[in-house]
Amino acid sequence: MTLLRRAVFLDRDGVLNEVVFRAGKPESPRTVEEMELVPDIQAVARLSQAGLLVFIITNQPDISRGRITMDAMNGMMTRIRDAVPIDDYRICLHDDGDDCACRKPKPGMILDLAHCWHIDLPESFVIGDMWRDMDAARAAGCTAILIKREYNDDAVPEIAVGSLAAAVDAVLEAVTA
Repeated sequence: MTLLRRAVFLDRDGVLNEVVFRAGKPESPRTVEEMELVPDIQAVARLSQAGLLVFIITNQPDISRGRITMDAMNGMMTRIRDAVPIDDYRICLHDDGDDCACRKPKPGMILDLAHCWHIDLPESFVIGDMWRDMDAARAAGCTAILIKREYNDDAVPEIAVGSLAAAVDAVLEAVTA
């Protein structure tokens, strides 16, 4: 019997790096130079130190829309992984119209990582900044933690916090309770 482990699934844009506003809407950065890591990104290391697996799950439809290259995407992921310990990640390159299983709010990326890494989903967490992240968390059976931003009033989490560091605190409090 395989021992199941706890994990934290992190959205990328708005969680690990700042969103870029275009025409008043929050969007993903399109170049490594445009990507600004959030000031409290180092808080992620505390998750690994507590023995949790740490994953990134990110929708990146700008790939299929031709707005960003895979080289730029890989450069951004490398920059994050150089900054903090990340065990693995999944990127959905599809757009809404593709109706794939991996694009949040569907839980495909979470379920894939859970299968590969033997994750106990009811004992795991998703930290995000959009309703899609919260819905994917619930669909996978994880606890949904929302980082409140000025653009996400439509998201319904189980826990709402003001920063990545506060989200990490909420996870660590829950796993030690």
